[in-house]
Amino acid sequence: MPADPRVEVRRSSRRRRTVSAYRDGDKTVVLVPAGLSHAEEQQWVELMLERLRTREQRRRPSDTALRTRAMELAERYLGGQVRPSSVRWVDNQNTRWGSCTPEDGSIRVSRRLSGMPGWVVDYVLVHELVHLLVPGHGPEFWKLVNRYPRSERARGYLEGVSDAPRLAAEGRQDREDGVD
Repeated sequence: MPADPRVEVRRSSRRRRTVSAYRDGDKTVVLVPAGLSHAEEQQWVELMLERLRTREQRRRPSDTALRTRAMELAERYLGGQVRPSSVRWVDNQNTRWGSCTPEDGSIRVSRRLSGMPGWVVDYVLVHELVHLLVPGHGPEFWKLVNRYPRSERARGYLEGVSDAPRLAAEGRQDREDGVD
């Protein structure tokens, strides 16, 4: 058993070769074959904790990584026409995925996006980068946004995420009303 009480190792006699790990609240559960020695178990626990940390960092990049990604996207899809002065995660955007201030070139991205697929975050960045060039949502704006090949798919994804609470509430209401 690892020294860290936030790590739980579960041995399984049915598990032969594979090791896996996942977060369960503030605890990490590592699933290992029952036949591993204590030393092998410790090695696997350390490896799996590192893999989880790496995966979580990729899903929740820093402000610096977010800005770097925005610069790459601006170069690739907007020919480097725009260079934001700052790009950062924010916690105070609960109804928008992103926002920008064209006057000072700053872009803010809702932390609600962290953990979503990278192509969705990329879409929001491209959307806000285009706003640094075109203020409204007219035809020229969408022409530039649609240079990003997954723009339509990302919009659909975000619409689904936005509508999920409402649809769940409607489903609960239908069940309460006896509608299937």
